[in-house]
Amino acid sequence: MIREPDFRLDGFEADDASSEFAKNVMWPGHLALLAEYHTPPDGAHSFMVVRDRLMDWGEPGDPTLVAVEITRDLDARTFTIDSENHATIAFAQNWLIQRGCPPEQITHVGDDVMKPADDLTLWLDRQIRESGARYEVIDSYTSHHEPCETWALTRDSSASRAPIRIFLEERNQEAHTYTVREGAFADEAAARYWLDDRSTPLPQPPDYRGEAASRLARAALYRSPGTSVTSKACPDTGSAPSAGTPPRPGPRRSM
Repeated sequence: MIREPDFRLDGFEADDASSEFAKNVMWPGHLALLAEYHTPPDGAHSFMVVRDRLMDWGEPGDPTLVAVEITRDLDARTFTIDSENHATIAFAQNWLIQRGCPPEQITHVGDDVMKPADDLTLWLDRQIRESGARYEVIDSYTSHHEPCETWALTRDSSASRAPIRIFLEERNQEAHTYTVREGAFADEAAARYWLDDRSTPLPQPPDYRGEAASRLARAALYRSPGTSVTSKACPDTGSAPSAGTPPRPGPRRSM
């Protein structure tokens, strides 16, 4: 069941033109609520992750998720809205956490949202979510049809080697789950070549050690090789990929 967001703006006036515009274009009827947190006790701040269903009909590959921060002046009865589009829930949550949302509050998502398929996915989601400004998103692409995947091309400011990182998500429609894998590249050209080619597995980051290596090994066993994928349109929510991704077309679009 699709949950529509409640922005809780009744009785409030926009504090600036951009907030008024945001209120007018973000119609709850076109949005699906994935996660939310309202600060107690009076809800002066709201943090939300929503999916814009109108983006399905927009420019191919554009990110469909929106991170929304609403700040209310309870005395003046005014509000401001700030928002940013993101390719994945984890990156949207990261943006909200950087703006003051408690991490443990925005990680709770609705039951209708696809769930992580394995431990490595959980670990990578948390790594992205709690990474602060570590990752600069260079580009992203979201596919609504086969292959049901989303990728984010990023620059990792903490990486001493292979600083260009691809976070690749792939949906499993039947299981209602998704997986995440991280690939590492020396430069952006090499990463884009891999996205277009897909003839080799996603290169493992050189800094995978200890717990990450253990999680990667367990995740590699999670899916048996040769598992068939039903050719259907992608579902409304979710995301994910296996460690050895077969050749696929890799369209790209700047954010």
